[in-house]
Amino acid sequence: MTGKRVQYERHAGEDMVLRIHLTARDLARVHLAREPDPVWETLLGLHQLTTPRRGLPVFAPWRRSARARLAEEHLAGPVRMLSTLAPASAGYWPDFLTPDASADGLGAAIEALHATPGQQVRQEMHRLADSYPLPQWARALAGGERHRMEEVATAFRLVHRAVIAPGWTGAAMTTEADRAMRTRVLRDRGVHGLLDSFRPLMDWRPPVLHVRYPEDRDLHLGGRGLRLIPSHFCWHTPIALADPALPQVLAYPVAHPPSWAPAVTRDRHPKALAALLGRTRARVLAALDTTATTGELAQRLKISASSASEHITALREANLAHSQRARAQVIHTLTPLGTALLHGELPPHPVTD
Repeated sequence: MTGKRVQYERHAGEDMVLRIHLTARDLARVHLAREPDPVWETLLGLHQLTTPRRGLPVFAPWRRSARARLAEEHLAGPVRMLSTLAPASAGYWPDFLTPDASADGLGAAIEALHATPGQQVRQEMHRLADSYPLPQWARALAGGERHRMEEVATAFRLVHRAVIAPGWTGAAMTTEADRAMRTRVLRDRGVHGLLDSFRPLMDWRPPVLHVRYPEDRDLHLGGRGLRLIPSHFCWHTPIALADPALPQVLAYPVAHPPSWAPAVTRDRHPKALAALLGRTRARVLAALDTTATTGELAQRLKISASSASEHITALREANLAHSQRARAQVIHTLTPLGTALLHGELPPHPVTD
């Protein structure tokens, strides 16, 4: 089965690849989403709440507050509805849930949801039914009962308002940090450099973008281009659409800067980090909340370039920092492990939610 894939565990076929074939016309139409996508973030955020495995530590504070808001607003029904259509444990969920119009915001996405052709809904729901048994209301949606689509739209609005909108500024900050780095590479190296900057998630071997994916398939864009969506809640592997005939997108995970940590954690953590890593190395770790070259980092912290390079190397060898060469420059960012350490959210024992 092809399409959107669960992102939280390693599969036997994880070494498989999604090969995205880009023509010259496609390259001219590759672009980054300008902000977090509300429907992708809603569904992927729910995955972080409902995944059967233990939750990721970086999302622990958000998960606690999100669950509290859902309980306060009695939204178990809407959560159950969306989780039935896009379960965290499934290998496929319908493309009509993530319309291309979502690039223009939640309102546009809801309008597109209502306008989904009945044939598309039937085909995609029947495909979902091949994965596991669906409740009666979902079968009614597949059967063309349009008021069911209104219920789905309402569920999107309610869940987004309860668990995504309150932290939208923080989600925007994480994706904007990624956008800043990608935009810089695009400015310096063009679209080929942009696509090459996604290693190790993706491997750009012109004219094919090889994406680490839990299935093996080819996707020919045919001049339609590709919208790259940096996602706050996506994790481990990028996610593509199942239907190759639709406008194509690729949601991919981003690193999470210290601004996503709760304020109390940010206030108390620098001294503890300094005691663990040493004052200068802790400052280097904290300074990588936004991307920087070695020279920029040295200037920012008022240390020598050789000292900055030494500390970055140590952090990189400990898998706390990632370095990406962009022609004559090397751009440094935090890894997910680095952000978790900076947040003070690495648990002494496995977390069980």
